[in-house]
Amino acid sequence: MNGQEQEKQVFDIYEVFSQKTFKSSFEHQFSLLAPNHEVAMAMARENFLRREPCVNMWVVKREDIYVLPPEERKYLDKLDNKEYRETKGYGYLAAKWKFYREQFESEYKRTE
Repeated sequence: MNGQEQEKQVFDIYEVFSQKTFKSSFEHQFSLLAPNHEVAMAMARENFLRREPCVNMWVVKREDIYVLPPEERKYLDKLDNKEYRETKGYGYLAAKWKFYREQFESEYKRTE
């Protein structure tokens, strides 16, 4: 490669994410400069895998990551009319089952 070709080669920034176990979530590890995805993955393996074990790795070009603009973040607020989708409403079921079980048992004893 002569000097002119070397100046034309553009390196992109890649972000490296890893998953330590199959049940864990992906975590950002570091950024690196590479000319393409293959080299970026090889560099990520060389730099990260010899330090920490992981079961999966993502190498993503930084410009391909979409960040939600601040003016659109208000749409992430929870809607007030969606409480029926939350599981917190089922806490009363144990007491309800106990009531019906006791009612059934008392009626069953009367019929004997």
